[in-house]
Amino acid sequence: MTDTPLSTAEPGTPISSLPLGQRIAKTRVPTLRFESSEGTGHYVAQLIARLLRQRNQADKPTVLGLATGSTPIGVYRELIRLHREEGLDFSRVVTFNLDEYWPMSEESIHSYRRWMRENFFDHVNVAQANIHIPRGDLPRRSVDTFCEEYEQAIEEAGGIDIQLLGVGRTGHIGFNEPGSSRDSRTRLITLDPVTRKDAASGFYGEENVPLRAITMGVGTILSARQVICMALGEHKAAVVRQAVEERPTDRIVAIFLQTHPDTQFVLDAAAAADLTAIRTPWTVETVNWTPLLERQAVIWLAQKAGKPILKLEARDFHEHHLADLVEVRTGLVQDVSACVRRG
Repeated sequence: MTDTPLSTAEPGTPISSLPLGQRIAKTRVPTLRFESSEGTGHYVAQLIARLLRQRNQADKPTVLGLATGSTPIGVYRELIRLHREEGLDFSRVVTFNLDEYWPMSEESIHSYRRWMRENFFDHVNVAQANIHIPRGDLPRRSVDTFCEEYEQAIEEAGGIDIQLLGVGRTGHIGFNEPGSSRDSRTRLITLDPVTRKDAASGFYGEENVPLRAITMGVGTILSARQVICMALGEHKAAVVRQAVEERPTDRIVAIFLQTHPDTQFVLDAAAAADLTAIRTPWTVETVNWTPLLERQAVIWLAQKAGKPILKLEARDFHEHHLADLVEVRTGLVQDVSACVRRG
């Protein structure tokens, strides 16, 4: 694992101004790990700001696909800071939000339209006419037409340049729940019970969470020129590992991002904790051994081999990518065994 930052900037663009993150080895999609959520937000905001400056200089619009919630809030705070302190200009920006609960009044405290206004749009100079957010206040008979018009508006804007995403515990992106087609477009969808349960605290009870939502489709998301999927917190670790390490399946919709030519996952340390290169780095690359890492490896080996620690043999180390620990095996095994007995 190196400290080389990933970048979606144009070829030849200097990357020295971007925050450094840890490039994770052996994932099926570029994945970057930061120690804190602040690092992820700063990094993603800088990517967006760079594109804005390039497009502004060329007198061209920038089309952003935006997400709501606690995951991207750090991105918006940094973009607001850049606007206020460094004059980052959003006047040419066109935005399309991922989703909205349905039915939902735009003035409700649960409305994504209101959330975006309070946490971003009220603080930067995006023109009101350039803001597009799915409407949760439409009657059912009007929803399908609205969804078609939303797709048409994205196309007329020239397509999305950068699509910002979070990922839910079901693996959903937007509100594309398990089973969503890779070619799906903006539509009304029924929410998964897990998704509703995760939203329950914000609605003061699961029974108050809407059953449905309007969401951009998977195909809509994959049509963006660049996609950045963020994940924060240990509760996202399991689904993140599936999304970046397993083969594509509609069971975990975020896995479809592996098929996009310019996608990256941006994680904090907690969300990256289950990745193979983090949990068992010796299985994917040469590591710089520390006493703590050695102990973790021996405990892992005992579990894999199905043996008590003191029964581990040199062959076990060789067969499980730990040959470089054989020379210190006797003392190390005894030391780990003693630590385990002490609890």
